[in-house]
Amino acid sequence: MNHTKPAKNREAISNSNLLFFIAAGIFVLMYALAILNYPGSFLQFQTFFDLFSLNAPLIILTLGMSIVMIGGGIDISVGAVTGLVTMSCAVFLESQMGSVGGAMLLSLAIGLAFGLLHGYLIAYLEIQPFIITLAGMFLANGLLTTIHKDPLNVTLPEFIALRDFEFVIPWLGSQNRLGIFIPLEVKPGAVVVVVLVLILAGVMKWSRFGRNLYAVGGNSQSALMLGINVKRTRFFSYLVCGLLSGIAGFVYIMTTGAGNVGNAAGFEMKAIASSIIGGTMLTGGVGNIFGSPIGALTLLTINELIRAAGINSNFQAIGSGLMLCIFIVLQSVVVSLRGRDAFKIPLPAWLLSWRKKT
Repeated sequence: MNHTKPAKNREAISNSNLLFFIAAGIFVLMYALAILNYPGSFLQFQTFFDLFSLNAPLIILTLGMSIVMIGGGIDISVGAVTGLVTMSCAVFLESQMGSVGGAMLLSLAIGLAFGLLHGYLIAYLEIQPFIITLAGMFLANGLLTTIHKDPLNVTLPEFIALRDFEFVIPWLGSQNRLGIFIPLEVKPGAVVVVVLVLILAGVMKWSRFGRNLYAVGGNSQSALMLGINVKRTRFFSYLVCGLLSGIAGFVYIMTTGAGNVGNAAGFEMKAIASSIIGGTMLTGGVGNIFGSPIGALTLLTINELIRAAGINSNFQAIGSGLMLCIFIVLQSVVVSLRGRDAFKIPLPAWLLSWRKKT
């Protein structure tokens, strides 16, 4: 009589989720270290939410970059497009026709225009993404300096009211040095980030576009043999990235209240670094949308720790570079080891049951 127990049906965790959990764990450890060393600042709810509010444009760009990278592409124009959107909105808001609604439509139109241009040239004409988006970066920077070279503060009362608006959460907050309770204040940019993360996470998990994008990024030839429209999938990935660049530009000017030729300078490199730290691989096919804000917050926490320690600001770039190198090596090692049967990490029972329900 056979008394062997049936094997448990346990599903192995995917590379995307594994790298996300690693990134989340490192962020938690790093933020815990910051709390231990500087409890007066990092222990407050306001400090954590300010990371979201003040850096919402970067997190939004990281979301777009992650989508493009999952599909096996790259977009180095997002910072320049964001800067162009901020200056264009500032000039429009200071014109006689200026309105907040019109500025929102303008930002979306500019982002979509660059997304359409990049997507068509890369997907349908099959030109290298790096070359096309490099040209897009030069184009956006040229248009930016042509529109207005000097800093331009927006004085439209309707816009100032939106810039200064805050969501107040009375049951969360902290006490100041005088013992007075200060409720938590959240800027609209942070709310935009949360909404976008939830929408894009749902799209990537449950929509046909999300599934196709992972397949195209993993192996475009295999995806083509499965009947997936590879060109259309790549086109829409750049379209989404361009749209998010437009949204990031409006959130940027909503945060700063001014247009400047230096707005969002270097954000494309920070977005790439944040995506990689969050678990998205440059080779494509692997990534988790929830890892994008985690990667950006990890990068920002490093910078805040260096600033709080009073170290020269040049070390922020050094720390970011070291963290990026560590994550690239870590990703390569993890993915390489996962190809062996001895390195199979099963999903916990509670997570497997949750995935079956959803």
